[in-house]
Amino acid sequence: MQAVILTAGEGTRMRPLTLTRPKTMLPVAGKPILKYSVDALRDNGVHDIVMITGYHEEAVRSHFGDGSGSGVNITYVRQEERLGTAHAIGQASELIDDEFIVLNGDIITDPGLMGDLIGSYHERKPETLMVLREVPDPTSFGVVKVEGDRVREIIEKPGPDAGAGNLINTGIYVFSPAVFDYIERTPLSSRGEYEITDTIMMQVRDDLPVRAIISDRDWIDVGRPWELLEASERLMKDLEDSVEGDVEDGVTIHGPVAIGEGTIIRSGTYIQGPVYIGRNCDIGPNSYLRAHTCIGDGVSIGNAVEVKNSIIMDGTNINHLSYVGDSVIGMNCNIAAGTNIANLRFDDGPVRMVVKDDVVETGRRKLGAVFGDGVKTGINSSFNPGVKVGKDSCIGAGCVISRDVPSDRLVILRQEHTTIEYR
Repeated sequence: MQAVILTAGEGTRMRPLTLTRPKTMLPVAGKPILKYSVDALRDNGVHDIVMITGYHEEAVRSHFGDGSGSGVNITYVRQEERLGTAHAIGQASELIDDEFIVLNGDIITDPGLMGDLIGSYHERKPETLMVLREVPDPTSFGVVKVEGDRVREIIEKPGPDAGAGNLINTGIYVFSPAVFDYIERTPLSSRGEYEITDTIMMQVRDDLPVRAIISDRDWIDVGRPWELLEASERLMKDLEDSVEGDVEDGVTIHGPVAIGEGTIIRSGTYIQGPVYIGRNCDIGPNSYLRAHTCIGDGVSIGNAVEVKNSIIMDGTNINHLSYVGDSVIGMNCNIAAGTNIANLRFDDGPVRMVVKDDVVETGRRKLGAVFGDGVKTGINSSFNPGVKVGKDSCIGAGCVISRDVPSDRLVILRQEHTTIEYR
């Protein structure tokens, strides 16, 4: 069986993190979101993968290459215009010989789900097979109505009083090659896109066997910045100890910790696992890394720095006497000495964040900041819970940031000074 992974989109709800990479290449528990799908397919015998790329495709290609490093064979097809999921899948038509799996590259699933899917398809041999799951609130998803295991209707983001049920579409399918004929006849949706759910409903109306399996295996939809932290928290619970770097005398480690090759953990550092640390990092002395922290490659964390439950991407420096709590920090940032990123509101309420110009309740009591790539902070700068700073922006010394800062901005604190003689 072959597979098609959709990884052409940007992920605008993830900005500013996706200004420099597709959402599928954001790190969760030490590897890109997309890598989880590749590994799950490989572990279930699917080695021939077509990736539909587009936005910042170079990030995908440079990481995966021909797939040999991941034990698979990857072919790339660029979707020049992002015209919807059906259009994206249709780009692979010349490379597909038989039935094939389709999945969105921005979801993380239990690898066992792929095995369930393949086994169910071979047992039932439908025209199309969908994976569904039951959720308490389906209003943000496509809801699927079934009779037995046959799909009867797909309703996109129904209202709370629609009576549509609570079985949602996970975006994981198996199709026969006949689906390409239906894709060619799929009309534009009201959103101006060619939707694969419309394609499937054409099959349903033609009374083709479109079936579903309902799975309760892990399925993580990572769509907004704080969901990166939630995904890391879930996945790092199974982290295994692995120390390939150099741990000096005087380092204290509790719980599972993975430390990459070429990394040095300096004396006096206290690590409370699970914590993931990449390659060629310099940590300490006297740093405090708290549970569910995930540190990329080439990161420097200085003296007396505390990092709690955060994702720190490649090449970032966090200098001495700083605190980073429940935050996502992009690549090649420089966090100056004495920077404080707060993660708790005064009223102890859930933190809000602006997503695509809307203020959204994150549901998290503790949530810090989100920095795009290349952000620089000045000494003794502070950031309120839930703020975002765009790529390559610089925050001057002593600034207190309580609102989002766009990309490529310089924020400076201006103070009046009075100088008097005192002798």
